[in-house]
Amino acid sequence: MVQRQLPKVGELLELMQFKKPELDARKRRLDAALTIADLRTIAKRRTPKAAFDYTDGAAEGELSLDRARRAFEDVEFHPDILRPAADVDTSCEILGGPSALPFGIAPTGFTRLMQTEGETAGASAAAAAGIPFTLSTLGTTSIEGVKAANPVGRNWFQLYVMKQRDISYGLVERAAKAGFDTLQFTVDTPIAGARLRDKRNGFSIPPQLTVGTIVNAIPRPWWWIDFLTTPKLEFASLSTTGGTVGELLNAAMDPTISYDDLDVIRGMWPGKIVVKGVQNVQDAARLVDLGVDGIVLSNHGGRQLDRAPIPFHLLPKVVREVGKDATVMVDTGIMNGADIVASIALGAKFTLIGRAYLYGLMAGGRQGVDRTIAILRSEIERTMTLLGVSSLEELEPRHVTQLTRLVPVGDQAVDARV
Repeated sequence: MVQRQLPKVGELLELMQFKKPELDARKRRLDAALTIADLRTIAKRRTPKAAFDYTDGAAEGELSLDRARRAFEDVEFHPDILRPAADVDTSCEILGGPSALPFGIAPTGFTRLMQTEGETAGASAAAAAGIPFTLSTLGTTSIEGVKAANPVGRNWFQLYVMKQRDISYGLVERAAKAGFDTLQFTVDTPIAGARLRDKRNGFSIPPQLTVGTIVNAIPRPWWWIDFLTTPKLEFASLSTTGGTVGELLNAAMDPTISYDDLDVIRGMWPGKIVVKGVQNVQDAARLVDLGVDGIVLSNHGGRQLDRAPIPFHLLPKVVREVGKDATVMVDTGIMNGADIVASIALGAKFTLIGRAYLYGLMAGGRQGVDRTIAILRSEIERTMTLLGVSSLEELEPRHVTQLTRLVPVGDQAVDARV
């Protein structure tokens, strides 16, 4: 029989340690977020539906995005045992400079619509973390504003070639003058993809008030207060606004963009040049033959061509073909530090995060972006330690198996993926 006794006050006090309450509401909700999915939940609660869906959504049936995320979920890791990895080094050299982590912040458009700190929050958080920040052509903070927010860190610029070429050329010159060290020449957006959530929500620039938006705004007054009491949205490349995002993109983008445009921009840009939006091995090989410094395997976060190739699945083939001659990077679908570790193991030199950064931004501004980076850093370090590797250089293809639910059928499908 168990011996019973009256509880002793001293013993109870030892067992009952009360946590000091956190009075800062923003810090309290961000500290409660343990994953990027948690940040997404907070972001959805705090952001009007149209702005949240613009970030969260993809093209048409959103199959490309779903498949990209599923590809990362279908990773099987192969850890080594009895290999101490107590001190994990997550730093790397990328495109001629350092990064404290194997990921940077991807270019995102209309960012201040999601949360008014916008690119300033992203650039300053990247500076604090020692990782690159990429400004979009369709960003809502100027090139010079990002430089001010990240004066000594690494800034990259993402370029769309516009119908009015002089606009694009002017942006290239400004980015070079501001000391941006890498240009991401984006090739997957000759026109806008069919982003159906935006059409259904009537999402436009500037936001248009309807009965639906007003009702949706009632439980989120802070967003509207911030939007109405901060400086007017300004765009790096759009001189006029008014219309849906798709209409604005189609008015600005040029479906005739070609290799000739790449050649012109290469002649103007003094730093490293990377082509973003590569989706097959043949294009990767041709670009490397032309002398680009790197490529980003990307289907634009699933926001352009639905049913596009899965960048993570394409990664090993491209690395085998061109990995010795150019820097291969990957984006689309990254929601966990383990996704980044798997990408590095399969040969990527670097990765880019888009939505993960924006979920943090919407959840808590600059502090939310810091939280995104902290979550991913922790997941990367933990995954590497459990795999038994102390540095990114020790990660190898043998550490990862890509399990596939989607298997090509027939010789034609196989040829298309080679």
